[in-house]
Amino acid sequence: MKRTALITGGSRGIGLGIATELARAGFDLAVNGVRKEEMVLDAINGLLEFGTHVIYTRGDISRADERGAIMDRVIETFGHLNVLVNNAGVAPLERLDLLEAAEESYDRVMNINLKGPYFLTQLVARHMVKMKAQDPGFQASIINITSISAGVASANRGEYCISKAGMAMATRLWAVRLGEYDIPVYEIQPGIIQTDMTSGVKQKYDRLIEGGLCVQKRWGLPGDVGKVAAAMANGSMPYSTGQVVMVDGGLTLPRL
Repeated sequence: MKRTALITGGSRGIGLGIATELARAGFDLAVNGVRKEEMVLDAINGLLEFGTHVIYTRGDISRADERGAIMDRVIETFGHLNVLVNNAGVAPLERLDLLEAAEESYDRVMNINLKGPYFLTQLVARHMVKMKAQDPGFQASIINITSISAGVASANRGEYCISKAGMAMATRLWAVRLGEYDIPVYEIQPGIIQTDMTSGVKQKYDRLIEGGLCVQKRWGLPGDVGKVAAAMANGSMPYSTGQVVMVDGGLTLPRL
């Protein structure tokens, strides 16, 4: 049985970095996103070059009906799902001080970054538990992509930080709940990664990185996150459920 993975927000940025490494490792892929299919063809075609089966499952994970449709398409196509990567996420509509933050932005960020993954995980976990009952050797895992913002406060994007802190707790909750089924749940906290989301602050972080913000004086790349996700998905960390791997070039290391 060939292993399969669903990566939300998998057509660009960190998600595409993860999809690339999983394709390289031989996984069949369901790549989720909200853009029209013609806009992601280059990404999908690049993944197909690894000789794996790739489908694009367009849908908004913040909506219950679309979450269900995504999962239905995955099972209809592959028959099973081994790995869920909760990667999709958005930044605030506008970076605003906590005293000025807008409720509209808060609701949008929470729905996409926290509620959507929480209930998509519920759907997928039910499937994985069912598969485990049929075959105790069925390999399954869940990987949550959060951020160093789960623990590092940014007062001009509070809703984002809170959403990532919530996902960090969701990792622990699902790890506890799924432990009896031997389904590990992991978390990756990326630091400053070179993506569309960070393009608007590139000059700022170029200066900070050069000034020593990170121990490793470079931007993180989507592939840096992808390699860690691939190790988790491959079963290389079977006894580490609930654990967090920082992919931040040492940014969060306490230093004097």
